[in-house]
Amino acid sequence: MSAHPSTPANPPAQGVSPVARVRLHHLQAAKNEGRKFAMLTAYDTMMAGIFDSCGIEVLLVGDSAANTVMGYSSTLPITMEEMVVFAKSVTSGARRALVVCDLPFGSYEVSPEQAVASAVKLMKEGGVHAVKLEGGQYFVPHVRALVAAGVPVMAHIGFTPQSEHALGGYRVQGRGEAGQGLVADARALEAAGAFAVLMEMVPTEAALLVDESLSVPTVGIGAGGATTGQVLVWQDMLGLGSGKSARFVKKYADLRTVVAGAVSAYHSEVLDGSFPATEHGFGQ
Repeated sequence: MSAHPSTPANPPAQGVSPVARVRLHHLQAAKNEGRKFAMLTAYDTMMAGIFDSCGIEVLLVGDSAANTVMGYSSTLPITMEEMVVFAKSVTSGARRALVVCDLPFGSYEVSPEQAVASAVKLMKEGGVHAVKLEGGQYFVPHVRALVAAGVPVMAHIGFTPQSEHALGGYRVQGRGEAGQGLVADARALEAAGAFAVLMEMVPTEAALLVDESLSVPTVGIGAGGATTGQVLVWQDMLGLGSGKSARFVKKYADLRTVVAGAVSAYHSEVLDGSFPATEHGFGQ
């Protein structure tokens, strides 16, 4: 069963820029001109279409799908084949946003050549426009090889979920003197050709230092407001999950309550026979 195939695309939200497709130079212009852009995760075509129509500039096909969609306890188990499926779903629904896809754990660490092969697969089969790669200066050769191969790269520093075991769990990175290490990583990745640097769970002051040290845009998640862009996992932002949210998450809606109420109403109406009603059936 599926939604009706003739369902129209979502109309553009008021105030959305008339740019036909967000490109790297649009993000760079935001940095140069002191403007901001928004980024959300997306894993399916319907939500990608909604976010796209609302003007979200960047959609991230995150390996966070391992947690939010597949129910794994971390991002580590998700495979390249699974990421390709999510990528194809998102790119089919996004008409305007730049679509970035995570390189999953195990798909790039071995060598720059492995990174290029994995990224090419995501671009050719998934239709994405860029990839995101976790890690600092060690991955400079990987970033350089990707860029040389024509693959735009967003670098990811600070807390890197794929390295949670090496980092000792979900902990803020870059406090105190370690903030200078973030700056060094960011500068090296920019020099290697990264078009943007994402920082996760770093002190606000450290993120500001990084942002001021770079000419390319920065993106933050739990990094304060100094970055050019902000990103959140959409299920967190719309309150679909249960339990306590991370400190950096702002809930803009409580979809869990809304969905649970609607499903409970449907369940009750099926059981008491009030659904389907006459108007939901077909005549002779």
